[in-house]
Amino acid sequence: MPVYTNKVVWKEGHIGHTSCGNGTEMGFSAPPSLYGHPRMMTPEDAYLMSINTCIHMMVLWAAKRFKLDLVAFECTAEGEVEEHLDKTSWFKKVLLRPKVVVRGATEGVVRRALQMARKYSTIAESVKSEITMEPEIEIRK
Repeated sequence: MPVYTNKVVWKEGHIGHTSCGNGTEMGFSAPPSLYGHPRMMTPEDAYLMSINTCIHMMVLWAAKRFKLDLVAFECTAEGEVEEHLDKTSWFKKVLLRPKVVVRGATEGVVRRALQMARKYSTIAESVKSEITMEPEIEIRK
C-alpha cells in the first residue's frame, strides 16, 4: 500500500514552507482575507488543486482505457465554502468544469470515461465535499 508524506515548517507570521515526499517544495500562506499573503499557495487552493489534479490524471487513464483520441483537456475547479455559526467552515461543494476535446468518439463514451475518472480518483473518493462535474465535450472528426 503506498504511503505519502508531507512536512510543513513555520517561517514567520502567516507563512510556512511545505515539502513533499516526491521532492516538491513551496511556500504557503493563509488566504489574504485571513491575514495571509497574496500570490501564495493556500490550504484552500491546495485542496481544490488536489481534487482537480487527481481527476486530471484519472481522465488521462480513462482516455487510454476507453481508447479515446484525446486532443485537449482542461478543468476548472470551484469550491463553495460553508461557514457555521461558530466560525468553523468546510468545502461543502466542489464543482469541476472539464473541457474535453476528442476525435472519433461519441459524447456518451466521453461522459462514461469522465465518470470512471471520478470513480477512481483517490483524492475525490477521500473527501467529504460533494463533487459534481459540468463537462463541456467537443467531438472532432
